Amino acid sequence: MKALKSIALVAIALLYIQATPPSYSNSEGISFFQGTWEEALAKAEEENKVIFLDAYASWCGPCKLLKRNVFSDATVGEFYNSNFINVAMDMEKGEGPKIASKYGVRAYPTLIYINGDGSIANKAVGYHNTDQLIGLGTKVLAPQG
Repeated sequence: MKALKSIALVAIALLYIQATPPSYSNSEGISFFQGTWEEALAKAEEENKVIFLDAYASWCGPCKLLKRNVFSDATVGEFYNSNFINVAMDMEKGEGPKIASKYGVRAYPTLIYINGDGSIANKAVGYHNTDQLIGLGTKVLAPQG
């Protein structure tokens, strides 16, 4: 009887593991800065980096796809974590409305590359796949001339 209970518990555990969807943690993807907008600007200026701002809304489908499929990608994470101060901000909560107004966010997702002085280096709207997102970042980092 004990053996039967053990087998049943193992079977239930295996079914649970099989049925649980994978977690979409950003341990390999983009690591987003946790702090205020002013702190992000100060950090960008201090480290001489551009801010990558993911301007999103909680109800936005393409924003969710971007987070799940692109921001979680290891190659994207390695590139963005090395070269940018990454900030993800809901444009309808907290500091979001003020930032949305300042940078002219009218659609979601809007991806904005912002210099440490607060000026826009580049801006793109809509879903971008991994290659496109790395391309946008590369364009921002390329010397102007």
